Amino acid sequence: MHFKKLGVCSDHAGTELKQMILDFIKLIEVDAIDYGVAHGANTSVDYPDYAELVAKDILVGKIDGGIAICGTGIGMCITANKIPGVRAASAWDEYSARMSRAHNDANVICLGARTLNYHRAVDVVKTWLETPFEGDRHQLRVNKIREIEKKFFKPW
Repeated sequence: MHFKKLGVCSDHAGTELKQMILDFIKLIEVDAIDYGVAHGANTSVDYPDYAELVAKDILVGKIDGGIAICGTGIGMCITANKIPGVRAASAWDEYSARMSRAHNDANVICLGARTLNYHRAVDVVKTWLETPFEGDRHQLRVNKIREIEKKFFKPW
């Protein structure tokens, strides 16, 4: 596995899937922190609040990767990508998960609780966790992403 410690979060739409993913991660002995929302939460919450928690902890080095779950995964992805150093990808199948790691060195994967069933989500996460970053020509592109971040983000 390429991540030592993961942060896992969801909004209200993703609580059930988040708990299932946390259970799976525990089975494969990957260290994870649950950033909420609590399983079974019935109250609507705002996904940006939870994506920010995970992404900020990647920025400061508390965790080195994250899994963020909302209805589609798109809102979590947009939000997480606002934090410097975060490369979040919305993945819907094993291919998109694999390419997000192999070519983009994605450190956050975003899943849709309303678009993936449990078995598919586990396959996507497993593929993402097992796929190494290929580096080489892809490293040049990731470096360009970092340079763009430097142009538009204020230093921390």
